[in-house]
Amino acid sequence: MLLKDRILLKMIDFESGCPGRAQHFLKVYQFAQIIADAECMTGEAREILDVATLMHDIGIRPCEEKYGHCTGKMQEEEGPAHARAMLEKAGCESDRLIERVCWLIAHHHTYDGFEGLDYRILIEADYLVNAYENNASREAIRNMREKIFRTDMGKYLLDTMFLAE
Repeated sequence: MLLKDRILLKMIDFESGCPGRAQHFLKVYQFAQIIADAECMTGEAREILDVATLMHDIGIRPCEEKYGHCTGKMQEEEGPAHARAMLEKAGCESDRLIERVCWLIAHHHTYDGFEGLDYRILIEADYLVNAYENNASREAIRNMREKIFRTDMGKYLLDTMFLAE
């Protein structure tokens, strides 16, 4: 079984009893697939993106258990340690993959200083899902389009789903 498939099952187990969070990361994963295909992303970079999209919100449950609530910043702080432990338990032997996935999780609510296509795609895919789940206004969506969307496919998906007249 591929690492991403082992992580997918571990994340579903991790989010047991919370179908909304499992559905969220599955939607983010699928949008990331569409964008990554359009960007011709392959190899290790693709594997990192696949795993990061499945794990990006791993910090929510620990924050809620520890603090009784969770913010994006708290997720970024708490998530990497849990991701590292899960990746190691899943048999991931690539330190490079573990470090990059943890870095992506630690920055997935930070919308500046984009470093790498994997980061860009994770942010765009997560926003596509969050805009729908949070019923974002057209103005907010337009602002985020200008601020963070750079891939042609990400813009196409955002425009078609949310900004079509």
